[in-house]
Parts: sequence; structure tokens; C-alpha cells
Amino acid sequence: MNRFVHTNLIAKDVPAMIAFYKNALGCSSIGQTRDLNGAWVDRLTGIPNAHIFGEHLALPGYVDGGPTLEIFGYDTVISDMAVSIKTVGFSHIAFAVDNVEETLNQVLASGGGLIGEVVNAAYPDGRVATFVYVTDPEGNILELQSWCS
Repeated sequence: MNRFVHTNLIAKDVPAMIAFYKNALGCSSIGQTRDLNGAWVDRLTGIPNAHIFGEHLALPGYVDGGPTLEIFGYDTVISDMAVSIKTVGFSHIAFAVDNVEETLNQVLASGGGLIGEVVNAAYPDGRVATFVYVTDPEGNILELQSWCS
């Protein structure tokens, strides 16, 4: 059996990013903090003297045992890579929310940013979706979405 377990986000400021995802998007602590180093971590990462630290957060909308957002840091990180909505590779993490505009305001108040505009899109099956792309405080891209019948 295969199942999705977590998404990892490497942060420059781990405590600030944990606070953002809790405050702006409703993630919660599950008591799984990490402070990892040693030969096995070096072998796993291919980084000599690697030190990984951070926390797993429960994603909103899941019961116990759902996938987590793993916010980790290293003693030194590479932060000069440009991120864009059209960058090859993983582009964004999406959150279904009750109200896109309210959540957008929470994201902005918590240090996030706005990409583009809030849009409404009508689908052939009669549903209407509201979407917006935002960033967390370190520039990682998030999608906020809400669906109505």
C-alpha cells in the first residue's frame, strides 16, 4: 500500500514559518519536533555534518494520521533560487478554505504576499470556484480556493 505522508518545506526562519502556517492557514502542532544530526543524516542528505530541525504540522481538514507539512531548517540554507508560479517542479501547495478573501487577509496580516488577483471561475458542471495565489513570508507559493455549487 502506498499513501501520501508529508510535504517538506525548508525555511530560513523555522519558528516564524511554523507560526505563519498555524496562524494564517490553521495548521496545528502534533508534537513531532525534530533535531536531527549524525552519520545517518549525513548519509541520507549527502551533506557532511548536516543538522536538520523543525516540526511536523497537521494540515487542516484531516483527522489523526493525515498528511503533514514538515517545516524544517538546516544550519545553513541556499536561498538565492528564484521561485515563480511557472517554475519547473513543485509549484505550490493548495488549501481549500471557507472564504478566500478572509483567508487572504489572514495571510497578508501574517506576513504573506499576493500574486495576481482573486478570481472567480465558472465550471461546466455549474460549480463556481474562487482562487488566489499568495506567498508565505519566505516567498513559497500557496493557492487558496473555495468551491460553491
